[in-house]
Amino acid sequence: MELNFVGNTTIIKSVDEFDPRDIFTCGQAFRWYEEEDKSFTFVTNGKVANAKKNNDEIILTGVSEEDFKNIFWNYFDLNRNYKDVIRELSIDETLRDAMEYGKGIRLLNQDKFETIISFIISANNQISRIKNSIEKISEMYGEFILEDENRKYYSFPTAKSLSEANPNDLREFARVGFRDKRIVEASKMIYSGEVDIDKISQMDLESARAYLQLLPGVGPKVCDCILLFAYDRVESFPVDVWIKRVMEELYLKKETPKTKIAERGRDVFGKNAGFANQYLFYYGRENKLGK
Repeated sequence: MELNFVGNTTIIKSVDEFDPRDIFTCGQAFRWYEEEDKSFTFVTNGKVANAKKNNDEIILTGVSEEDFKNIFWNYFDLNRNYKDVIRELSIDETLRDAMEYGKGIRLLNQDKFETIISFIISANNQISRIKNSIEKISEMYGEFILEDENRKYYSFPTAKSLSEANPNDLREFARVGFRDKRIVEASKMIYSGEVDIDKISQMDLESARAYLQLLPGVGPKVCDCILLFAYDRVESFPVDVWIKRVMEELYLKKETPKTKIAERGRDVFGKNAGFANQYLFYYGRENKLGK
């Protein structure tokens, strides 16, 4: 990997396992926009940036050298050698097509509170609606960042701000449906310290899963997504409708409860279960496996 910093732009060269399309459209994040030039504008940690793949270069616009080192190096999981991950998972022949299809995926390290609320919103929901709800919540309760020729950008709100939100406003304007009270109650529990989301990093997987599920709206699947995308628990294996279909078609060959699928995923893929999960999810959804 080579890095080049030019003003407010960071250029990453020679990283095969990095494709903005694979990263942002694989279901792990919601605050992104695909632009006409096929680049992706995204919001994280109060920053607005754009990622574009140009041959063997990744061009990050709006990312200074300081921001890259302090935020985006970790955000894009650049400390991890994905060639090693792919090599270790390649012993599973069934997984090889999925890895080849989504080889540009990197697991993002996202803000803990934002990820919790985002995946509470994601339950039984469609990605376009999730994205719209999150943007509206950010506009209503977050801080204005900047405006460009395409749109205005806002930071994701704090736990304090959302703890004071009116559930009826969330339902009416952000269109979150039955998740309205859950969002506010979860925010109150986090803001008050009743649920300390920072100490989850020190827990073993099962303790972390149980603790996160104290929050309203956080069931097993939402919990596993939060652990994978905000806590770097790459042994986690979230099971949604697509993973259920893919695992049943490629591995289990029969109808299987989601809890058993999650157990099987962790058993089969071990410490790399979360990576396998994203390759399978992306491959299965894009190719409509199991439908």
